[in-house]
Amino acid sequence: MLLVKTKLAVSNTHGIGLFADQFIPKGTVTWEYNPLFDSSFTDEEVAALPDIPRKIFLHYAYFDKVLNKHVLCSDDQRFINHSSHHENVESTTRKDVAARDIQPGEEILCNYNKFDDTYFGRINLPQENLK
Repeated sequence: MLLVKTKLAVSNTHGIGLFADQFIPKGTVTWEYNPLFDSSFTDEEVAALPDIPRKIFLHYAYFDKVLNKHVLCSDDQRFINHSSHHENVESTTRKDVAARDIQPGEEILCNYNKFDDTYFGRINLPQENLK
């Protein structure tokens, strides 16, 4: 669940993005997995979804190898975009921490590969197309 004030806006990185709506000092936990708030699903449960909802789900979910489940954030965290060169949060499957000070209005970015190296293959998107 998000632990800082954010807003959604058009992203220069990709579609809709998650933006800081407050100053976030370096070291601040910006998001933390909470099983009472964030939903998790097995491969079998995801496979049982109809095609269109499954594609949408896989676009917004990440795979947690410790839980061996797909996790869908229940808040706007699902709109955080990927950057392999300009991430400003360090991400794991359990929490995101500001890697540097993040200014209000700045897009919050993470490197998906640091916590889910299967994401781009699952959605059939080549990583080289991303900033």
